[in-house]
Parts: sequence; C-alpha cells; structure tokens
Amino acid sequence: MGLIILFGLFFFSLIIGAPVAFAIGISAIATFMYEGLPLFVAFQRILAGISVFSLLAIPFFIFAGELMLHGGIAARLVRLAAAAVGASRGGLGVVNVASSMLFGGITGSAVADASALGATLMPIMKEKGYDADYAVNVTVTSSIAGIVIPPSHNMIIYVVAAGGGISLSQLFMAGIIPGIVMCFFLAVAAYVVAIRRGYKAERFPGWQVLVTSFFVSLPGLLTAVIVVGGVLSGVLTVTESGAFGAIYAIVVTGLVYRQLTWPGFKAAVANSVKTTALVMILVGCASAFGYLLALYRVPETLSLMFTSVSDNPYVILFLLNVALLVLGMVMDMAPLILICTPIFLPVVVSLGMSPIQFGILLMMNLGLGLCTPPVGACLFVGCAIGGVRIEQAVKTIWPFYLAIFVALMLVTYVPAMSLTLPRLLN
Repeated sequence: MGLIILFGLFFFSLIIGAPVAFAIGISAIATFMYEGLPLFVAFQRILAGISVFSLLAIPFFIFAGELMLHGGIAARLVRLAAAAVGASRGGLGVVNVASSMLFGGITGSAVADASALGATLMPIMKEKGYDADYAVNVTVTSSIAGIVIPPSHNMIIYVVAAGGGISLSQLFMAGIIPGIVMCFFLAVAAYVVAIRRGYKAERFPGWQVLVTSFFVSLPGLLTAVIVVGGVLSGVLTVTESGAFGAIYAIVVTGLVYRQLTWPGFKAAVANSVKTTALVMILVGCASAFGYLLALYRVPETLSLMFTSVSDNPYVILFLLNVALLVLGMVMDMAPLILICTPIFLPVVVSLGMSPIQFGILLMMNLGLGLCTPPVGACLFVGCAIGGVRIEQAVKTIWPFYLAIFVALMLVTYVPAMSLTLPRLLN
C-alpha cells in the first residue's frame, strides 16, 4: 500500500501540473506519514541529499555556461566550425553539429546549446536557403552533445544519485568518445538529408581564415580544457575546477572578448540561481524518495522482473533502453536521473555492466528525451527560435533520431566505447 501511495501520489501530482520536485517531495512525505515514520527522518533525508560537497560544483558549472551564453563565445565557435567543416553539401548543417560539440562541451547544458546556437545559426541557415525544419532538427538533436561530452553537471547528479563510489573524472573521460561518435553520426545524417534536399555546398574560406578563427576562439575553448583537465590531473577537485572555470569565463567574456555587458551578467546570475535552486530541490526530495524505494526493495523487485522476461543480457539491456527512452519522453532529465539511477543501476551491475558505462547510457537516453515530444525542452526551444511547429519538426527529424539511436546501441553493447579512456586513467 505504501508503494501505491508513493507512485500514485507522484503521478497524480504530475497530472494536475505540480512541479516535478514538489511531486517527488509530497509523495515521499505522504508515504513517510503512512508508514508512521517520524517526519524529521524525511527532512533529514532531504537535507542529507543536498549536503554533498561535490554538488557545490553544479552552480559553478551552470554559472560558467550562462556567462559563455551571454559573452560571445558561441559566435566565435560557430565561425571556427564553419571554417573547418563548412565546405560541403549542407555545410551549415555539419557546422551546426560541430558547433554543438564545441559549445556543448564547454557549457555542459543541452538547453543552453540549443538556445545559443539556435539563435546564432538558424537565421543564417534560413538566409542560405535551408528549410526551417532542417535547421531546427539539426540544432535540437546535436544540442545533447553538452550532456555527454564533459564537463556536464548532469554527470555530477548521476554520481550523487548512485550513492558515491563512482569516479567523476572517469565518468567525464567516458563521455568523450561516445559524444564524438554521436556527433559524427549526426553530421552524417545532416549531410545525407542535405543531399536529398539539394542544398548547395559552401566555399572553403581558406587556411588563413581557419587558423585565425581557431586562435580567436581558443580562449573560449580553453575553458573546457581547464575544467576537465583540472579534475583529471588531480590538481583541482570538481568543485574547485567549477569555481575556477566560472572565474575564467568572467575574464574571457568580460576582459578578452569584451562582450559581457552588465545586463548580460545580471541575466547570467539570475538564470544560474534559478537553475541551481531547481536542481537542489530535486536532489533533496529525490533523496527521500530514493530512501523509500530502498525500503520497499524496488530495485531488487525490478531486477527480478527484467530477468524473468529473459535471461539474455542483450535483451534485458535493450528493454532497459526502451524503458529509459519512454520515461525520457514524459519527464525532464534531472529528476529522471535521480529516480532511475537507484532503480536501474543494480539491474545493470548484476548483468556485469560497469556503472561508468551505464552513466553514459543514461545520459544519452535521457538526452534523447529532451529532443522528443511531449516534454522535450530542447525541442520546444528549437521550434520556438526557428518558428516551426513541433508536429512539423517531428515529421522530418527521424534521421537524426536514428543517428543518436545507433550511437546509443554502440554504447550499450560495446563497452570499449565508454570504458577505454577511463581505463587509461588507472
């Protein structure tokens, strides 16, 4: 009965439009009351969930990303990508993917990527004769590179949700190859669709422009190198690295590029505070929710359910992917990481999958959910900027979904994809 109250009240709260964090917290507290447990235990679990030192890195990562969004880094990365890969059929589509890989790898946010690059590239693509739905589809699907390629604050949430014991530096390294492979498949999809639609090739601007664009964008590119390099080298903790990255972003956007205005700085601070508050409320409430899941032995029950369907690990992993994809279509990413990790992680570990590999699998699955209706945040942002109806974009987006799905299957069934670089760290 307690489990029915927990999930029933949770889904009922979502249906009536309550914020996800409140839905998680209300259902958890109501279940604590039903079980006769003291309410102070519930609030202890909530406070314990956010009293984790590594979570301090999240506001710094978010703030650094917002500064870059308002400080002119995106435009310079677009020029670099255009000079490097723009001279091909549908070159601006490939440029869009390459820009997402560069910019997303710095900000770690899919929505920031879709917003910044969408506003920068979509008008240019339309002016050059590209269809609006093509511009939206490329921008939306490539934006999830920021979730997979480090640094990513969602990876920090996953480590916390897993209960510790997972190296964040190894998880960062694990996302590099899958992120690049995914972007490669997206670039191929963009190229193929461009040929089918008859888009013209762009002219190569010359090596001098390429070299100049690289050096102009280098200060922005160094942000990711500093943040990730500081963690991997052991010189900085994750939190120290995030703080240093935020300071460096202020210096680059304010003093080097001189494009960070005072209104832009205030907007970056305000957005960072809002996003951080949302994440922390989610983490705290999900900690109490996860305590009850463990109390009711939900992970063990679900593991038995999966193994009763089939004893073939390949089949179980495929079903797990399907379940995560469906969940990603109806809920946002952060709460799903917090809810799904304690449920599904024991299942994959029992099958011999590394928690590091599962972390990347989870990022890609839920990232794809950000690009799908009915609640895909990146899809909404991209369609709003591009002036395209969601149903119109979804009709032609399937080649890009297929590209991400192929990369996801490689991550699922080829452990070396995500584990080769982390093993080199040891």
